[in-house]
Amino acid sequence: MADRRSRITPLRASQVYEAVLGLLREVGYDALTMEAVAARSRAGKATLYRQWGGKPQLVIAALRHRRPLRTEAIDTGTLRGDLHALVEQAGEDKLVHDARLHLGVGGAILDNTELRRSLRESVLEPVLADMAAMLRRAVRRGEVRADCPALDLVPRTLCSLIIARLLLSDEPMDVAEARRHLDGLLLPALGIHPLALAAP
Repeated sequence: MADRRSRITPLRASQVYEAVLGLLREVGYDALTMEAVAARSRAGKATLYRQWGGKPQLVIAALRHRRPLRTEAIDTGTLRGDLHALVEQAGEDKLVHDARLHLGVGGAILDNTELRRSLRESVLEPVLADMAAMLRRAVRRGEVRADCPALDLVPRTLCSLIIARLLLSDEPMDVAEARRHLDGLLLPALGIHPLALAAP
């Protein structure tokens, strides 16, 4: 394996990974081919096979290479402010890209445990961990009860809504729509009612 990896530089590997992730979003896992990756990344198909062995291994490597959104610095003093800042920092591009990445991998994750684990670890778990930290701060501040039954559901629900939006609508979820779901659905589930507070 060390000999395989020595044949391609980290920069070229990064370019290949970006090509893989782009194709996953555009055509999905089933339609993604090593030929298409080679053409987009301007790499030889033989090099790709020599380095990664095949499509499943290459896709898994690309998912693991993906840089997650890091939001450790977000601390506005309120849970609503933190969650709004989270979706704003992600921005529309990332909201759409992550949703398309999930849908692009599609049914392949049902048959490939390692692919499913890589997708979860690279895309979902970092943002779930960030939201969990925000919720723990909200509990310490007294904004949310420690025994609130929605505490562990809100992070997963927000991620699920972003992914499902592409299935339910022609338009992906944007920042404004994510805020609307937070204020109208998820924050009330935690006992915070921003819309009622804002009413005259």
